[in-house]
Amino acid sequence: MTSIHATDLLAVAGRYTDPTTWAVPLRFDRAERWYARLASADDHEVWALSWLPGQGTDLHDHGGSSGAFLVVAGELTEQTVSGGRLRPHRLAAGAGRRFGPRHVHVVTNRGDQPAVSVHVYRPALRHMTQYRLVDGRLRVAEVALAGVSW
Repeated sequence: MTSIHATDLLAVAGRYTDPTTWAVPLRFDRAERWYARLASADDHEVWALSWLPGQGTDLHDHGGSSGAFLVVAGELTEQTVSGGRLRPHRLAAGAGRRFGPRHVHVVTNRGDQPAVSVHVYRPALRHMTQYRLVDGRLRVAEVALAGVSW
């Protein structure tokens, strides 16, 4: 069996593109983004997220984990910091993004249809830092802990 360390995390996400095969049923929640862990191992984990129009994340990192996410349905907009401001990148169904351990971004469903995505993190998430962009610089707003915040 191939080690996850030798495997492309976007390819791992691609193994989970069919919600009918998930151990948990896909759902959408009007109050907040829905998410569920689909798989975990000693060195990685896989999450499914659903996004109704207008739902999104705060500006955040992944606590030193590398990762990838794949848009399974709908469209998401990822914003990353460049030149002291947020730059948007639209990702349609089938598009994905790989990122390293220092990646900071915002992900939002700016469309008018629901969206679904699969996220893989190596190692598994232990904490995530939320930021504010103030005068072109990242400022820590909060640190969210696994088992407490999600």
